[in-house]
Amino acid sequence: MTSTPQLAPNWRLWLVWGVSVAAYIVSVTNRTSLSAVGADAAVRFDADASTLSMFAVIQLFVYGAMQIPVGLLLDRFGARPIVTAGMALMATGQLVMALSTDVGTAIIARVLLGAGDAAIFPSVLRVVATWFPQQRAPLMVQLTGIVGQTGQLLALLPMAALLHATSWTVAFGSLAGLGVLFTILTFAIVRNHPPSSDADVSVNTETGAIAVVRSSADLRQGFRESWGHPGTRLAFWSHFTTPFAGTAFVMLWGFPFLTAGEGLTPAMASLVLSAFVVFGMLVGPVMGALSSRHPLRRSRMLVLPTIAIQAVVWLVVISWPGPAPLWLLFALALALATGGPASMIAFDHARTHNPSHRLSTATGIVNGGGFIAGLIAIFLIGLAMDLQGAGTPETYSLEAFRLAFLTQVPLWILGAALIMLERRRTRVRMGLDEPRTRRRDRRTPDPDEQSSQSP
Repeated sequence: MTSTPQLAPNWRLWLVWGVSVAAYIVSVTNRTSLSAVGADAAVRFDADASTLSMFAVIQLFVYGAMQIPVGLLLDRFGARPIVTAGMALMATGQLVMALSTDVGTAIIARVLLGAGDAAIFPSVLRVVATWFPQQRAPLMVQLTGIVGQTGQLLALLPMAALLHATSWTVAFGSLAGLGVLFTILTFAIVRNHPPSSDADVSVNTETGAIAVVRSSADLRQGFRESWGHPGTRLAFWSHFTTPFAGTAFVMLWGFPFLTAGEGLTPAMASLVLSAFVVFGMLVGPVMGALSSRHPLRRSRMLVLPTIAIQAVVWLVVISWPGPAPLWLLFALALALATGGPASMIAFDHARTHNPSHRLSTATGIVNGGGFIAGLIAIFLIGLAMDLQGAGTPETYSLEAFRLAFLTQVPLWILGAALIMLERRRTRVRMGLDEPRTRRRDRRTPDPDEQSSQSP
């Protein structure tokens, strides 16, 4: 449970949120900047499928690894310095990428990009938590995710068009310049909390204490308490399992699968990927409303069905004889698009089960889940392509892609099983379910045995 932020003037609240979300749009554009230019990257760096995967895997690994440190720093210092530093790192990473001509330099660029990107979304969630009333938070989180995903549209057609009209250096240099602009804007406009509040505080309903994060000991304790709550672990596995298939598809492997595998033109493949983004924006408000109305049924009503839909549609596409019809590829985009809004439900879990003085720590733990799964999926797909001898654009084939995308199935099974386990534990912790007793404890004692033990 968290305290309700004191309200700021309406114009200032929306200005701070608007600049924060615009920074998130830029970060998503940076994150997915290779999605429509993967073939150009393969040519520029003379990269096979594993190397191309490595760019995305390293970026996502750094993103995931930085989530807990970023959460701890947010709980200590607030959103303003963290989001500003994140934008500066991304701008530096894209400048290095613009000038890079070899794989080693490009990897350094993706490391910087991943580290900067890691700071943005948790910072925006921190802004939502401290500037908006608690009852509006689920809607604002979904709205933040929906608006932010428009950055993927910028990374598709406009980015590819700019690169092909100019050069690699100009295209990625432009993203670096955009990052510099938002480094200045976030520092100038974003504030940690409304002017009517002196600090980010909350009442911990388990202890009754009013808490403010002031020391590293508070941070270490916050991490232990956050992960120790089954609600946080439920949120982690929800975020781990729902978005990774869409992440792997839109960040790297969707475009080559649709063009080299399914035989679509680049324009039609871009349309399918754009439909993925638009579908996600349409589904988000529906999931946000259902999550708010049915807080005790989020996993069974929304999260687990989302996982099932993604798995089933992917398996239909994989098993289709010959190239899949266009309507089925759009159905795949729709199914994968549900993963992003469903993953936002994880932050509702985190907010529900953590007081605000450790909210960003819990958010960092949860946000890392989806990107850890995403990097695993991207790496396994690339590895499977190489093992089949289809590691370069010249050797890509539909059959190789089909087998490679099957590597996602174990991740869905693992995540769904742990969601059900942690859901049960969370409901027990909340007093909604009775804890399971051991079989021998449930066994009815034998009357003769009882009488023989009586004094």
